[in-house]
Amino acid sequence: MPIQATSKIWHNGNLIPWEQANIHVMSHVIHYGSSVFEGIRAYGQPHGSAVFRLPEHMQRLLDSAKIYRMELPFDIEELCAGVVELIEANGVAPCYIRPIALRGYGEIGVSPKGSPVEVYIANFPWGKYIAGHGGADVCVSSWNRLAPNTMPSLAKAGANYMNSQLIHMEAEINGYAEGIGLDVNGLVSEGSGENIFVVRNGVIYTPPLSNSALSGITRDSVLTISRHLGLTVKERSLPRELLYIADEVFFTGTAAEVQPIRSIDRILIGDGKSGVPCDESSLQGWKPGEITKKIADEFFGIANGLKPDRFGWLTPVKVNATEPVGA
Repeated sequence: MPIQATSKIWHNGNLIPWEQANIHVMSHVIHYGSSVFEGIRAYGQPHGSAVFRLPEHMQRLLDSAKIYRMELPFDIEELCAGVVELIEANGVAPCYIRPIALRGYGEIGVSPKGSPVEVYIANFPWGKYIAGHGGADVCVSSWNRLAPNTMPSLAKAGANYMNSQLIHMEAEINGYAEGIGLDVNGLVSEGSGENIFVVRNGVIYTPPLSNSALSGITRDSVLTISRHLGLTVKERSLPRELLYIADEVFFTGTAAEVQPIRSIDRILIGDGKSGVPCDESSLQGWKPGEITKKIADEFFGIANGLKPDRFGWLTPVKVNATEPVGA
């Protein structure tokens, strides 16, 4: 989806015009991928708007920066206040919010010493991320996720997403909406930009972070919601073949939200049959599973202010939403 420009961008504590948010071509980040970032959503409420899990996202930004030895000149309260200030200045909600800390123009060479750290925050309208009406058709990628002790998966770093690009482009070229990456041992890790959940015999499974998965904020939200609803959740290493015999599979992420998966490698999810071709006729009547729907209803209910904010996840902003964001 093309980026829709807004009026202002937050840069190092000040609001500047959108068109002035530029960096030099010789900035360290361009040559060596030295950035950490976040993806956050603000949702429409019955009376205004609210940012979903803003402090948790900003803490993860600080954590990512710490892993990469990037000293940010702002604390969590200042970063959260910057998001609220920006949204209210632009008057755009619902919206997607992109904070990014990067190493700028200073010196050339792999060592980042001498390259200043700059922080930007942008917000803009953004809708559905993964294509698919009712459910997405995805594949298992030939590209593995990053091996442990190579690039840290717990850091949401720009450089990590070169791996994500390979996974997503391969899937897209082959006619799928998204790809699933396996870890170095061939176990399920995550999508190119999403965590993954599998439902089998009423139990919800998701790979542990040790399977090269990002510590997703929406992942954590789904774990919390599932336990609140009395569902059984287990963080466990998952073999690839479990994806094919699952009753339900769904992605989670700030961009993807809660996205049901309809088929994996042309195998229909949850049809209870074996050896049946996954063609247009079999896809027509497919519906998301009951557990996926139950979790999605609770997630969107809280995010859109239609259910109580029982977990304290919403940060209000003084902008009236132009339209609701739904499941």
